[in-house]
Amino acid sequence: MPEPLGPDLAVRIVAFGFKFGLPQDADLVFDVRFLSNPNYIAALQPLTGRDAAVIEFMGRLPEIEPFLERLGALLDFLLEQYRRSGRAAVTIGIGCTGGWHRSVYVADRLAADLRRLPGVAISVESRELAAA
Repeated sequence: MPEPLGPDLAVRIVAFGFKFGLPQDADLVFDVRFLSNPNYIAALQPLTGRDAAVIEFMGRLPEIEPFLERLGALLDFLLEQYRRSGRAAVTIGIGCTGGWHRSVYVADRLAADLRRLPGVAISVESRELAAA
């Protein structure tokens, strides 16, 4: 188990749409466009990754849990390295095509997982939802 992260490590997770550009201040960017896109299902298209029907759709994808487990393990390692290097803040971008469904879902799930780390402050921003 890694050393507890320092209380001053702020982790900001930004869900975004690649078609609108990368978050300029992102330290790490992960592309989730490999996941099935709820936007192609008419009933899910007007919803977001925070709506129950999209959450259910995403949760049924066979690759979602293995992906989140591996991403969580990678971030456990990387955040500890950032902390050891003296960083006070890290921004993680999670991108899909439009920034409404997959990236929002993954950002929220990732934030819930990372909140288990002691001494880390997590915030989540859904850039395209905020701009709507």
